[in-house]
Amino acid sequence: QVQLVESGGGLVQPGGSLRLSCAASGSIFSFNIMGWYRQAPGTGRELVAHMFSGGITNYADSVKGRFTISRDNAKNTVYLQMNDLKPEDTAVYYCNLIMRQTYWGQGTQVTVSS
Repeated sequence: QVQLVESGGGLVQPGGSLRLSCAASGSIFSFNIMGWYRQAPGTGRELVAHMFSGGITNYADSVKGRFTISRDNAKNTVYLQMNDLKPEDTAVYYCNLIMRQTYWGQGTQVTVSS
């Protein structure tokens, strides 16, 4: 059984930084895609960034230049470094793992407010 455990959310002022982590456990295939989605109140879930196990990355236009995704394949862990945070980044952030199936973490709240 695959499980995803997220950490690192919280409250930060505009312009601040946070780092999210997501550790996957269980039967993890060497080829996979790990990433982050987010969902703000009243909106749908949207892709923030994802990274193939081989290193290819993809970012939403709204976070390019501010967020950086990275991963440690040996630890089955993906990270999201978020800099220059804006109030519009406020959302629940979900870790995502795609293999033969798609798996989701429980979500971690990120609130950007002064």
